[in-house]
Amino acid sequence: MKGSYILLLYLPQNVEIKTKAKMFALERGYYAYVGSAMNSLEKRVKRHFKKEKKLHWHIDYLTVRAKLLKAYLIPSNVKLEEELSMEMAKIGRVIKGFGASDLKVPGNLFYFNYDPEYLIEELLRSLRLNYLTFPTY
Repeated sequence: MKGSYILLLYLPQNVEIKTKAKMFALERGYYAYVGSAMNSLEKRVKRHFKKEKKLHWHIDYLTVRAKLLKAYLIPSNVKLEEELSMEMAKIGRVIKGFGASDLKVPGNLFYFNYDPEYLIEELLRSLRLNYLTFPTY
């Protein structure tokens, strides 16, 4: 399956995340990360849930420190990552420079001081996007 995804994470304490080239000071709270996988969407999302992995993408440096709560898988033959990030910026505070190096958006990570699950689901419905959740409850 091809498509995009949104990860919902909880960071229990303030941390500094150092990636290969950048440092991000992240505060305690909820985060949503927008990504895409135009080869194997399910495999990419399952990888994000693993704590033991080679750190490659910016999100890898966060998933080993935060609790990954849920993923929204959005099947599509079209890459929706940029559009989803623009829409997420309307409901969450963008963490500038986190991810999105190949896109025309300030970042792919968004901060919330409360659980944004309902807002994310409303956003996906308003965009008329079908989605699956992982893990399924």
